[in-house]
Amino acid sequence: QVQLVESGGGSVQAGGSLRLSCAASRYTYSRYSMGWFRQAPGKEREGVAAINSDGFTTYADSVKGRFTISHDNAKNILYLQMNSLKPEDTAMYYCAARVILGILTLSPGAYNYWGQGTQVTVSS
Repeated sequence: QVQLVESGGGSVQAGGSLRLSCAASRYTYSRYSMGWFRQAPGKEREGVAAINSDGFTTYADSVKGRFTISHDNAKNILYLQMNSLKPEDTAMYYCAARVILGILTLSPGAYNYWGQGTQVTVSS
């Protein structure tokens, strides 16, 4: 079964940076689609960024220009570089992967496998 393990979360001040990592095991396909999502207390889970094996990426408007998603094919690790962090970025961040590929999407319902999450806290 596919396993996704996130790491790299923590507490930073506004304007700081963090890099999240997601190690994927048993998800070794030549074609893939993976993404980062986040959920703040009392809010619904929302898509942050997604990437596929064709190199296409998509971002939520709220993080465009600040976050960068990437994937190391050799190591099978998904990354999310987060710069210029804001207090509103505070949330639990999850890595996810899709089995059935299609249009790159930030819809959580389109993803089949999820990690346990890593907490990101940004203080003002």
